[in-house]
Amino acid sequence: MVTTTPLEQELLQLAGSVPDPELPVLTLQELGVLRSVEVLGPGRVQVELTPTYTGCPAVETMTADIERVLNDHGIPDVSVRTVLAPAWSTDDISAEGRRKLEEFGIAPPRPSGPSGGPVALSLAIRCPHCGSTDTELLSRFSSTACKALRRCASCREPFDHFKEL
Repeated sequence: MVTTTPLEQELLQLAGSVPDPELPVLTLQELGVLRSVEVLGPGRVQVELTPTYTGCPAVETMTADIERVLNDHGIPDVSVRTVLAPAWSTDDISAEGRRKLEEFGIAPPRPSGPSGGPVALSLAIRCPHCGSTDTELLSRFSSTACKALRRCASCREPFDHFKEL
């Protein structure tokens, strides 16, 4: 069992408040990529971050933003370590993050079934603008590799869909 100190919890909240550079409507905490903050000594902190996929170009910006926020909070020595296991999945996006994605006009990823249990099958992607499930895929990729471009047949608006991983 991993325990965190009150300082580590405070720093986790600060690092977690950093907006995602590709989806600024979400914080890193809401996106679920921030794994831990550990105080290694006075003024020395290590942050663990799991990218949404290996090779994610946003990791460098996330790292710089976390370092800046913690430096501004009086932590001079911040190291951000990328960890790939356990892999990030769209299940790591918080309920608040999913709500914000939809409010921002991006269809959130569909939740997966319980681990080891039956997999819920849902083929429809709900339009974040009108709620219709009559949508079609325009492109497997959108402004980022994490999203697909879709269009709603009811309201005719295009929208991004955060793909399930």
